[in-house]
Amino acid sequence: MATRHHDLTDPAAAETAGPVTGEALAGYLRAQATEFLRALRLHRETGGPGNGAGGSVDAARALRRSARRITGSLHTYRPLLDADWSEEIRPELAWLSGTLALEHAYEARLERLLTALQRLSGAAVPTLPEPLTGATAARAGTTLKSRPAHTTRTTLAPPEAPAPAAAPTPTAAPAPPGTGPHPTPDRGNLTVGAAKAGALLERQLTLARTRAHSTALQALGSSRFHAVADKVALLASEVPLTAGAATTDLRPLAAAAEERLADVVAALPLVTAGHPYNAEALVHGLSPDPAPHPQDAPWHQVRLLLRLHRYAREVLHAGTEPADVRLLPAGQALDRHRDAAEAAAAAAQAARTPRIAPATAYALGVLHADQRHEVEAARYAFQRCWQKDRQERVPTS
Repeated sequence: MATRHHDLTDPAAAETAGPVTGEALAGYLRAQATEFLRALRLHRETGGPGNGAGGSVDAARALRRSARRITGSLHTYRPLLDADWSEEIRPELAWLSGTLALEHAYEARLERLLTALQRLSGAAVPTLPEPLTGATAARAGTTLKSRPAHTTRTTLAPPEAPAPAAAPTPTAAPAPPGTGPHPTPDRGNLTVGAAKAGALLERQLTLARTRAHSTALQALGSSRFHAVADKVALLASEVPLTAGAATTDLRPLAAAAEERLADVVAALPLVTAGHPYNAEALVHGLSPDPAPHPQDAPWHQVRLLLRLHRYAREVLHAGTEPADVRLLPAGQALDRHRDAAEAAAAAAQAARTPRIAPATAYALGVLHADQRHEVEAARYAFQRCWQKDRQERVPTS
């Protein structure tokens, strides 16, 4: 017999649990603002991200984490907060969190793609660059900007051996998600192009990472960031609640966030996600159209709504239990989905580079197919996690 979770967003649990009022929201926001200020102090003590120290990386991660939680709580519980103040600070915190996340995203994407290339080909691929410091970031940016365009192309492929930009579709079909190892493509052709494909990806993503690093440095030194920090400092001492927030129960607002999530999940093509492979995803990804994959957007939206739901639960359960334990597997599956989708898009973009060798294009095509397979596997994993959670939340006789 399945058991029902004692969830404060659950009507049955609400009968025995006391109300959670705006005072809990104020305490949660003050705690997150304090974490933000603590991370900011650590960032300054370690010399900032330009110093390249591990402490600065942890500080940036903590800044993002607290900024996301404040933003999510302001979104879910906005009826209990001063409207003008909330609408002013929320987009600024979202801007800060997104700006600080870019460099890490490019670094993780490059690591993911190079690891996949090595797994698929069995050949050595370029090693990851060292963490960017202020001096190395400046040198990297100068080198990449000053390198002539024809030098980049002729390094990847001889002029006498041009090839079309689009990568050929690999013929091997991936195995069902979670049932075995990835298919083994033609190792001979793949090994030939893997090194150059890795070098091309390393060059493109390192340039993007360098630019994101510079953007983060500029953001953290800007007047816009200092204005955000000042607002968060005030939030740590005083939360602008509405007049009736102190006696208003938060659970209906948290339940509404869960309902929005459930509605969007219900609209997902979960039956398609259970199939071994989605050929339409591969065809679209290798087309000349550089637009994001149309199938991915609803899943990205679910990831954001799941995060809002988690943060809403954290407010309700503050100081009593880790509210996101039940949702952790589903969130991890959606994180893998996002990472694989963005990695596949990077491989497809690299395959559109003019005048790359056929072996390089083939390797990028195999890499793209591998990452789209990972996308499907992540969708399948989320489907299983979500259905299991739904079954456990409904009692059976």
